[in-house]
Amino acid sequence: MIKLLASDLDGTIVYNNKITEVDLKAVQKLKEEDIKFVICTGKTYAMTKDICNELMPSYGIFGNGTQIIDMYTGKEIIKNSITIHQAIQSLKIAEKHKLHMHIYTDDSIVAQENLSYMAHRNYILYKNKLQIETVNSLEKYIKEKRPNILKLVISGEQDLIEIKEEIEAKENVTAIQIKKYGEYKDDVIDKEYEYLDIVPKDTTKYQAIKQLSTYLNIPLKDMMAIGDNINDIEMIRHVGIGIAIAGSFGEVKEVATYITKNTVKTGGFAEAVDKFIDEKRREYVYSRRV
Repeated sequence: MIKLLASDLDGTIVYNNKITEVDLKAVQKLKEEDIKFVICTGKTYAMTKDICNELMPSYGIFGNGTQIIDMYTGKEIIKNSITIHQAIQSLKIAEKHKLHMHIYTDDSIVAQENLSYMAHRNYILYKNKLQIETVNSLEKYIKEKRPNILKLVISGEQDLIEIKEEIEAKENVTAIQIKKYGEYKDDVIDKEYEYLDIVPKDTTKYQAIKQLSTYLNIPLKDMMAIGDNINDIEMIRHVGIGIAIAGSFGEVKEVATYITKNTVKTGGFAEAVDKFIDEKRREYVYSRRV
């Protein structure tokens, strides 16, 4: 039986900072069944506080694994940051390729020169909740302020795989590639692009799920994971039941146990809960009675 469900946010259970009523009811079902609900997002905790208050998860994995927080007690189980040196060297590579750069600290977003791509999207969605600013030189800002950098983001309208490989070859970091093209276009700012999340080495949603598995003594086979984008692939591949929401990237669908018929707008998350938790429990109860 599933003992923990880990869900991505944007494109999976959240669409433009909104959650359908049917998905909220599905989350409540998990709590009634005493199944631990874990949000697993690329966003920082500061960006998701309102969503966390609405969903009330058991645990939160933030920044693609840079933070794991016990949401009941507020205890930080894990927190990883990239170093000042790693950030500056990654910035130099991005600047060489004329790419947009911004960083995430514990409570702010700081971008170089302008708010473009993901930084622009976040300004629209979080301008009243986070400190968001631009600076003439992000490198100078980092050297002088020496902030705690949870992740650095490099964005552009080109394939960033070579930049990803260049950064990972020179620095002891992981660069997570995420695409916003075609049907996955960023409709908040009406733009297509892709970006790299630069995080500490071997920091991914999957690695965070493994760490939480050890911490809670819940095997991966007793977990279910739901997502839609490339950074969700490994966690979907390695848990007991992996779900791709309708509209997910093809690579995500290829590794999933099940692909929902409903999208994030029409309750794909609730569909998965109904099929693999409600239905399975009904079958279990019936078999026990027989």
